[in-house]
Amino acid sequence: MKVLIHYEDNPDVTFHKSLKITLPKSWKTGPTSKLLDQFVESYNANENFKENPLDTAQLHLAVREVKDGEKSQLVALASDAVTVDCIADRADVYVMHGPSKTLQDVEQELEEARKQEEAEKKNSVQCTRFGCKNRFAKGGPYPSCRFHKSPPVFHETAKFWSCCPNKKAYDWDDFQNIPGCQTAQACTEVKDEGGKLFLGGTDLREQAADSVKLKSIDDFNKAQAAGGTDAAPVLDRLRGVMDELGVEKELFDQVVEGLRRELQSQGPLNDAELLDLVKAELGEKLKASMKAIAAEQLRIK
Repeated sequence: MKVLIHYEDNPDVTFHKSLKITLPKSWKTGPTSKLLDQFVESYNANENFKENPLDTAQLHLAVREVKDGEKSQLVALASDAVTVDCIADRADVYVMHGPSKTLQDVEQELEEARKQEEAEKKNSVQCTRFGCKNRFAKGGPYPSCRFHKSPPVFHETAKFWSCCPNKKAYDWDDFQNIPGCQTAQACTEVKDEGGKLFLGGTDLREQAADSVKLKSIDDFNKAQAAGGTDAAPVLDRLRGVMDELGVEKELFDQVVEGLRRELQSQGPLNDAELLDLVKAELGEKLKASMKAIAAEQLRIK
């Protein structure tokens, strides 16, 4: 087993040092303090570092925590922890300023933190809004809260908030870090959909079915008047939308009537068939225009 020990916890880089150590078998099952002692002995014996002598009593070892396959923050090692249990082969180990802690010290700190957390929970309440992590004193004052409007969705491997369907995550931590889409001062109650705390595949299918647009009575009557075709209400809605976009209704009517005449010359057609062709032809022309705009934007020649 080999490790590479680094001392870089000093603003003066001339005092930095790295030492590669091959651990004897007995050291693997021994305490990590042996590694620290060995490094400090080697460091202090070097004439280049005589102005910066190290004291093992004021130092500790640390390794980088591995999370999701990537190394992150440094984690201190207990001086009496078994080396092979907390240091991997060929790992980078760092010498840091600050006294070492024993396993008992670490356990006591964890116990104290747990007791403090329990005490805080007894005197505080958790925000009940979706995605908010705030805890606050019972009775307030209520902090500003960022939350999600609707419940989370867990479908197959995807996780997302039903109010933010375009922000999907496949890792739990990534899901929890999706920022809320709503803000409020009071964090006291859930405003959800039907009282559900989360949604699944069945809920998504029900929502999809509910989102199917039913034909209005007006659309039905227009389709019936045009011989049963849906082209009439579609063209009528498009006429209104184009007017909102700045295309005058008179111009729209002129284009539709021109298409009517062009298509009517192709052969005998009833009103319903003619409207279907007009709708299809106009759709193709609008699509071609949109493609031309997109091509110009992308500078495609």
